[in-house]
Amino acid sequence: MHDWTLGKTYRSKAGEVRWDVLGDEHADPVVLLHGTPFSSYVWRGVARALATNHRVYVWDMPGYGTSEMSDGQDVSLAAQGEVFTELLAHWGLQEPYVVAHDFGGAVSLRAHLLHGARYRALALVDPVALAPWGSPFFRLVGANAEVFEQLPPALHGALVREYVSSASNRGLHPAVLEALAGPWLGDAGQPAFYRQIAQADQRYTDEIQGRYGELALPVLICWGASDTWIPVAKGHELAALVPGSRLHPIGGAGHLVQEDAPAELTAALAGFLA
Repeated sequence: MHDWTLGKTYRSKAGEVRWDVLGDEHADPVVLLHGTPFSSYVWRGVARALATNHRVYVWDMPGYGTSEMSDGQDVSLAAQGEVFTELLAHWGLQEPYVVAHDFGGAVSLRAHLLHGARYRALALVDPVALAPWGSPFFRLVGANAEVFEQLPPALHGALVREYVSSASNRGLHPAVLEALAGPWLGDAGQPAFYRQIAQADQRYTDEIQGRYGELALPVLICWGASDTWIPVAKGHELAALVPGSRLHPIGGAGHLVQEDAPAELTAALAGFLA
């Protein structure tokens, strides 16, 4: 996708994962997790900036970006949490820093609380973590995925672009919008888009929501103050549940903070990781 490619592969239980790593091999490791319906592409600028002082791991979850998309694939939060735990072992990372956006927040929390993945510190960026979640559109598609899969490609493309655009408060550059929408277009991408929504079940966060008080590590919660997908009120709610956590609202940013306020987000993350 333009100037962002993942050159390495890992065969996970949920399909082939594309990943890569930036920065000095002797530096402290940081792993970045993307959300839905996005990919590691949203982290491209932040990853390169953090790689000045860290070893930065990026990956596309199964069913997303350049990773495998296939019929019958399990792309649920349950599967992604297990794949992330597998990947950490594959990379030989004992206790990395973890930075997770949106759906990736739930993935990182599940890996830690349910599968024993250990982190040195955790930064959550507008995470999917607290019920209720899922917009009316999300619920409509989830209940009728087999109908939406049959949309003519042009209509589907318009829907995807409109949906992705709504994650930004400031508006996306056309090239960025195309890079984010691209994986969801075509014969493999269109069904994959509806597959991931159909499998997005709140029970996967309900299973862990009552355990956030157990988090015994440094936690930073960054939130776009103008997020219309998951309002910043959820950030305050989450911060109250996580002992010692700190909420850092980012003014003017929507749900895609990486695109709306990259400098502010990078500064907040770099300060936390230091």
